[in-house]
Amino acid sequence: MTLLFSNHPVDQAIESRQSIRQFLPTPVPHETIRHILEVASRAPSGTNTQPWKVAVLQGAALRSLCAKVCAAHDGLRANPELAVDFKEAYNYYPEKWTSPYIERRRENGWGLYNLLGIGKADKDAMHAQQQRNFTFFDAPVGLIFTLDSTLERGSLIDYGMFLQNIMVCARGHGLHTCPQAAWNRFAKVILPEVGAAHGDMLVCGMALGFADDSALVNTFRTPRVRSSGFVTWLE
Repeated sequence: MTLLFSNHPVDQAIESRQSIRQFLPTPVPHETIRHILEVASRAPSGTNTQPWKVAVLQGAALRSLCAKVCAAHDGLRANPELAVDFKEAYNYYPEKWTSPYIERRRENGWGLYNLLGIGKADKDAMHAQQQRNFTFFDAPVGLIFTLDSTLERGSLIDYGMFLQNIMVCARGHGLHTCPQAAWNRFAKVILPEVGAAHGDMLVCGMALGFADDSALVNTFRTPRVRSSGFVTWLE
């Protein structure tokens, strides 16, 4: 797909957003992070419930969380039976994949791995690349999003709009992000670490920082179906 890249600043922020998988260590000021989250909170939510809760991790707190989840990820690989201890609070992906979604998923996964020279049989390299999620791809800021589990699926729709606001606002400030569902299965490790309230569930994580433009992995951009492929006009 050819990107449009219009001159409108909002369009530019949306069109230039991509999932960054290698960040610079350059710090992001607290004031900038706070501003982004304040702006993002203008996202709509059903009856103005504003269901989002955010833990912002930097410095020692970020390193501690990453170390613990990386250890859990390694332990799961060494002993797959531990999978029963690491379950997501909700199914992000379908239990059974169908067309055209499975083809898009494969195109995304193998497109990234081929770029990085990771073959289908190279399980060690795959594990190492997956592990990059649990360092927030070296971003100086990690965001963990939680939701009161008494709320229903509508609040996840609200949450999606909040997350998009964060990503678009970040682009407006010259920053990049990577939204990450990979953290979800390690909720039992993460929730105590971020001081989540009893009954909260993990929604996802997100890396935030300045993109390393020299990194090969950041040249990877996923394609999009043109609007003619998903829009029905009724007049």
